[in-house]
Amino acid sequence: QVQLVESGGGSVQAGGSLRLSCEASTSRYTYNCMGWFRRPPGKEREAVAVICTGVGGTYYDDSVKGRFTIARDNAMNTIYLQMNSLKPEDTDMYYCAAGYSRAQIQRWGQGTQVTVSS
Repeated sequence: QVQLVESGGGSVQAGGSLRLSCEASTSRYTYNCMGWFRRPPGKEREAVAVICTGVGGTYYDDSVKGRFTIARDNAMNTIYLQMNSLKPEDTDMYYCAAGYSRAQIQRWGQGTQVTVSS
């Protein structure tokens, strides 16, 4: 069973940057897609950025386009989320996820906290 381990969260002032990492416990490629999700207060959990093999491509929520970049290593078992120009509304717990598509998540990480102060 694949386990996802996140790192890289923390506290930063508005306008700052953070880089999140998520490593899958196995190097054997299992899931088409890996990405990052968050759950803003009063809202459903939402996909922030997801990267998929094949025709799935890369997805970004409108609120992070142009500021966040998702990338993966060649072995396909680690993904990164570079977050620039952070805003207070980006404050949340960020969860690494893996699955067959953005809507078919099979595995979740424990989450890493991102706090952006104004």
